[in-house]
Amino acid sequence: MKNFHLTLFATLILSLVLAACSGQQVSGPTFASIPAGRAYSEGKEIFFSHTEVSDPAVAEKLSAMMKSPVLLVPSLAKVPDEITSPVYVFENGIAGKGPLGFQPDVFNNPPGTDGYTPLRKIMFVKWAEGVGARELKAAGEILEAEKKGELSLQKSDVVVNMPFMVWDNGKR
Repeated sequence: MKNFHLTLFATLILSLVLAACSGQQVSGPTFASIPAGRAYSEGKEIFFSHTEVSDPAVAEKLSAMMKSPVLLVPSLAKVPDEITSPVYVFENGIAGKGPLGFQPDVFNNPPGTDGYTPLRKIMFVKWAEGVGARELKAAGEILEAEKKGELSLQKSDVVVNMPFMVWDNGKR
């Protein structure tokens, strides 16, 4: 098997050299442009993409926000909770570029950690009346603020495919 791989590799190199010598164009991979959202995970800035979503209203909102189609896939709503992770979306607080006009989303479980999945269930975050909102950058910070009664969390049934594009010490 090792000789097969070496022969295949040598054939590929020879083809590229011959193409270059004959003046033929040698093309590599083609890359698509995909708009990325900015968010936080474990206190670090990350970038991600919204590719599909289970809810038509959310698909419309995300498509308009990203100026790129986010596909409606209703069957995503049937994905078991065990293979999803939350994405924390702020309903109020500090104004920002999040989908509802407030701070960026917060993700847990980035790539390379146990529990990473691109399939996310939206968890709405709402600051309590009279609490000074602040920017939170980690799921642990959000859960701690909830314990203190500073904010409330409301789980939705909306599933969004949100693969990370760039994260701490990694990128696609």
